[in-house]
This record gives sequence, structure tokens and C-alpha cells, in this order.
Amino acid sequence: MAEIKIAGIMRAGAYSPNHIGNDAAIFNAVADQLRKRGCIVTIYSEEQFNNDGVKEDIIVNMCREMKSIHKLQKLEDEGALVINSGYGIENCTRERMTRILIGSNIPYPESIMVNTDESVKDALKEAGFTKCWIKRGDFHAMHKEDVSYVRHPEEAQEVLQEYFLRGIKRAVINRHLVGDLIKFYGVQGTPFFFWFYPFDEGHSKYGHEAINGKSQGLKFDKDLMRDICHKASEVLDVKIYGGDCIVSPEGDIRIIDFNDWPSFAPCRQEAAPHIAKCILSTIKEMKQ
Repeated sequence: MAEIKIAGIMRAGAYSPNHIGNDAAIFNAVADQLRKRGCIVTIYSEEQFNNDGVKEDIIVNMCREMKSIHKLQKLEDEGALVINSGYGIENCTRERMTRILIGSNIPYPESIMVNTDESVKDALKEAGFTKCWIKRGDFHAMHKEDVSYVRHPEEAQEVLQEYFLRGIKRAVINRHLVGDLIKFYGVQGTPFFFWFYPFDEGHSKYGHEAINGKSQGLKFDKDLMRDICHKASEVLDVKIYGGDCIVSPEGDIRIIDFNDWPSFAPCRQEAAPHIAKCILSTIKEMKQ
């Protein structure tokens, strides 16, 4: 294969809440793997990317700023290869993700999408929602308050009012699911798939894992989980992915969150070669 020049765009710190070091570590590990395979990888900050742009026509990125995402999309439209796709990154914003997953029959919690300035108490009561999660619909979570657990419709209304006052116009309300919380990581086109119980391992971003608490070791089909997550990655157009799911006492699996290029913190060394392989395979397909 001819010399491959790659622009690597790091994630801005504001979009790595409590995981700045972990996000940088996996990105640098993948860059090292690509260099070992003969690629020339130049690392840029998200700010550099937005201010000066890049010359390379292969872009590997962890971008999250909306300005960056739109710039990635423009470059894709002009023929650049972008991993993860700017369109895929935008698909992981909450409301868009919810609509895509439900529309693609991916197992997902019952959800209501609302304006934050509307009254929702009656709708929640009619739908039978008591305990539920309210999540900003327009973007990725940047603060702990962007994902809120509530115990009844009245509390939900209060949280929506807070979102409205913060300038967040749309929200997704997910029914709370009882069961074991599982975090997963995967890479398209490779055998890599890793899962674990985050609460048991003390792995947390905002502390929300404590709501479901310690795992009960509920039985579930691990191959089915991998297949569900892989299908979600395909419909969302995200090759390097991770997220969270709930396993019910009956063994049902539902995705509750899906992320473009997470930290891979507990499996970084195992994941990095597979991510590099995915990137190189995609480059090869583009050049054929």
C-alpha cells in the first residue's frame, strides 16, 4: 500500500467530561498502531482543525463540537475519508439516536421526545412513566445535569424547566429499566467486542451507574448483545463505538446509550490494534 497520510483530530477537553486522559490515551494508542503499520499520522487539536483545517484527505477523529462535526461532513461530501463519519457522530446526539434506533427496531427503552417548555406530566402519567431518565436531546452530554434520573412526573417537569432555563430546547425521556447495567465497546469489521459491569468495576463518568447498582449476574445471550450493538453501529454509521445497555431479569437486552469513539478505558491495549485494523481496512476499500 502506498504511503498513507492521516490527520488525527483529538477531542476537545470540554467533550471528555472526567475522561480527558482516557480519551487521549486511546487516541494516541491507535495513532501508534497506525504508525507501526507505516502510516504518517499528524495529530491536531479540535481547535486547530476548526481554525486552520487539515491538508490530509484521510481524517481519523474524536470530534464532538458541532462546528467540527459540520466541517467533517463537508469534507466527506468533498471526498475525504472520515472515521468516525461526521454524520455518524451527529447521529449519536440523543434525539437523533433515539429516532434512528427505534426506527431500526433496535431494542431501546420506551421514549418520549419533548420541548423543554411544554407540560409533560399528563403525557408521562398516560404512558405509565414513573421513574425515568431525562436527557438533553440536541447534543452529547457535557455535564452531569445533561442526564437526569427522576422518580415521578412532577420531578420530571422540574428538570425540564431547568433544561429550558439552561437554553436546552429539546429533551428525550426514557423509561427507567430495571436490571443489570452493562457497558460495551466494539469495532466494526473486527472480532473485537468487550463488555463489563461498570458499577462493579468502579467505572463511572457522572455516578449514574449507582441507580441500577451492583450487578445481579442476570443471564443473557452474549452473542445477541454483540449482534444488537453491531447493528446499532451500522444504522448509526459509527465504526468505533461504545455504549450502555440494560439486561432485564428475563434476559432482555436494551441499549440505553450509544457513543462514537468512547475511551475504551478498561480495554485500551486490546482495542487499539483492532481500531487501527478497521481504519486501514476502510482506507483500502476507499482506494480500490
